[in-house]
Amino acid sequence: MKIALFGAHGRVGQAFLRFIQVDDRYIVRSLIRTNREEMLAGMFQVTGNSRNRDDVLETIKGADIVVSCLSTDGDDTLSVSMEHIVQAMKQSNTSRIITIGTAGILKARQQPELYRFETNESKRTTSRAAKEHAKAFELLQSTDLDWTIICPTYLPDGEVTRSYRYEKDFLPIDGKKISVEDTAHFLYQQLNSKEFVHQRVGIAY
Repeated sequence: MKIALFGAHGRVGQAFLRFIQVDDRYIVRSLIRTNREEMLAGMFQVTGNSRNRDDVLETIKGADIVVSCLSTDGDDTLSVSMEHIVQAMKQSNTSRIITIGTAGILKARQQPELYRFETNESKRTTSRAAKEHAKAFELLQSTDLDWTIICPTYLPDGEVTRSYRYEKDFLPIDGKKISVEDTAHFLYQQLNSKEFVHQRVGIAY
């Protein structure tokens, strides 16, 4: 399987690559801003920027699946990049995409018509990042792509336990955190799964 990867330099992206590194079923083509020799051996690198439409298209060409671990980057990088990714996927006839989102864009339990970040269920002091993730979600939702958005809550560094809870559309009850490594493990598990197509998935311990 050929994977087009965005956000390989981020914490979840790096942890995801560690799973891929020991699995010879996958070939990774990643868009990165500068060439880095310490990245995954054998990974194809496209030097560029996800805000550039041509760089995104070059990364996705020939891919079987797109994986995005892009963060909001303090600006509108996520929503701009997702627009380019969607267009490039259509142009390349690639239908499957798995992205990392945030628990803020899951449904609120008491008011499911709202995002969690729009209610007091979210403990974040600012909603800027969640609003960016919501734009990406709403864009994917408007397409006919086979999308899945994995929505972790608080993401500390930790270890791979392979023991965590997940739930469609909602954060598991009393979920407080999930390690970067277990989030990446769940992402890795979805590469060959159709269980959560057209779904947001909350994940936590």
